[in-house]
Amino acid sequence: MKKLEGKPLPKSIVGEQRFAFIEPDAGVLGPQFSFARYGQSQAELSEILPHLGEMVDEISIIKSVNTDQFNHAPAQIFLNTGSPLSGRPAMGAWATYGLGSESADLPGFVVLKSAGGISGGAANWSSGFLPSVHAGVPFRSKGDPILNVSSPHGVDRSIQERSIGLINALNEQTLADWKDPEIQTRIDNYEMAYRMQSSAPELMDLSGETEATMNMYGAEPGKESFANNCLLARRLVERGVRFIQLYHEGWDHHSNVVGGLKSQCKQTDQASAALLRDLKQRGLLEDTLVVWGGEFGRTAMVESNATLGRVNGRDHHPAAFTMWMAGGGIRKGQTLGETDELGYHVVKDPVHVHDLQATILHCLGLDHLRLTFRFKGRDFRLTDIHGNVVEKLLA
Repeated sequence: MKKLEGKPLPKSIVGEQRFAFIEPDAGVLGPQFSFARYGQSQAELSEILPHLGEMVDEISIIKSVNTDQFNHAPAQIFLNTGSPLSGRPAMGAWATYGLGSESADLPGFVVLKSAGGISGGAANWSSGFLPSVHAGVPFRSKGDPILNVSSPHGVDRSIQERSIGLINALNEQTLADWKDPEIQTRIDNYEMAYRMQSSAPELMDLSGETEATMNMYGAEPGKESFANNCLLARRLVERGVRFIQLYHEGWDHHSNVVGGLKSQCKQTDQASAALLRDLKQRGLLEDTLVVWGGEFGRTAMVESNATLGRVNGRDHHPAAFTMWMAGGGIRKGQTLGETDELGYHVVKDPVHVHDLQATILHCLGLDHLRLTFRFKGRDFRLTDIHGNVVEKLLA
């Protein structure tokens, strides 16, 4: 790839692909970091992922993921819901619809965010046309996990209990009259909120974690960070929460890809590896599926735009990108899929987003072809009319 540095790619490679910002004849930008092989699997990783390198024999690297979308919001929503348009249920909603939750005191689907906003917004964890009880619940990683979970001054637990009892009695009468499932959701949410007044503060209290555990993650009490969210994710797993999503924004390096990646990997590499190590040492990894990745990849070509103040960046690239999975029925210590020497097109073992979704559901014990919900006259599913389980990923 270095021999093509600064030169445009042949038309035969680029074809008719559309890009968000660059022109198809933009020059090639070669690798900006060195790579080495790690572990018994001899998987190849970048120098800026040293902690993941220590856990590489626990993961399955997929180098051949591809998507249909090339802008952030539709690509994120597509990855999470199987459609680029808002309104479909997210994977977590499908999982709790199909499996329920083992936690009585916390939501079955929890979302944790760090490093800014998310382009696709709440559509990424929406329940869509499923009952809204299956929607993801965003938690804050410091202070009260949910706004107003603490009772206001002067309202004790007995007053709260009587108030909710009265509200639920009225809702139950309305439910009996109207048979609207959203009223049942409202009843469930009131009861969950009441139980969470005890369970949520306990979840956020990291004082019981050992100094060694805190240092392993790089977590700091009271700080909003990806490291804290990874530790909270392990605590949520222990408490029976079915589906947990961590979002860490800021990978959109249209300029200064070197500085941007160094910063982002410094914030995420240690904690990601620590989560795997922590789950494994507690005997939780074999029953917990961990999936790490984004909504698309980045171009082999450089993005430089004096008007926008951009230099040495990369544009959006949906045709080929890398993700990894671990635990929960995934074959560990392998690298699946190949691209051409430019990382531009998949040439072996392609894994489309719908295939990824089908595989995730399979690892959760769900058949993506049978997990359906009838809405507006037809049966919908997460993978729509597409998708195949990637058998090579399975243990």
